[in-house]
Amino acid sequence: MSDANRNRLFLPIIYLGGLVFGFGLAVSGMAKPEIVLDFLQFKDFGLLFVMGGAAAVTGITFAVATRYLDRAPLTAREYTRRLKEFDRNVLFGGAIFGIGWGISGICPGAAYASFGIGNYSILWAIAGMFLGAYVQGYVRSFGTDDATNTSDPSTN
Repeated sequence: MSDANRNRLFLPIIYLGGLVFGFGLAVSGMAKPEIVLDFLQFKDFGLLFVMGGAAAVTGITFAVATRYLDRAPLTAREYTRRLKEFDRNVLFGGAIFGIGWGISGICPGAAYASFGIGNYSILWAIAGMFLGAYVQGYVRSFGTDDATNTSDPSTN
């Protein structure tokens, strides 16, 4: 997308959204790995309510926006469905993500919020996420057709 089509408030609103997201994670306690690990061990179900509340607000927002607006307000893109096949990459990637989440007790968004509340040791997990993404991109770049295949039909 060209910058000419993008609303000039795009970046400040994205930044504001990130601030709200991080603040919400910190207030709810979801930026603390020990709380997330308690959820994964079925000891504390607070995360379920946080995620459920977020999913409900997001679902309502998208339902209303796609019904009353023909384009996204900040990007001017048409609302379309993103089609992604349920293939082995989705299955294996989800499993690997889940293993990493279980080991570290933190997912990517919460990791940054955790750093923001002073948990500086979380930098090891963040570094691991970047290294894992880099290794995956490096391995995938070796001649497989999947390296150039994206889920966006407009780029194929």
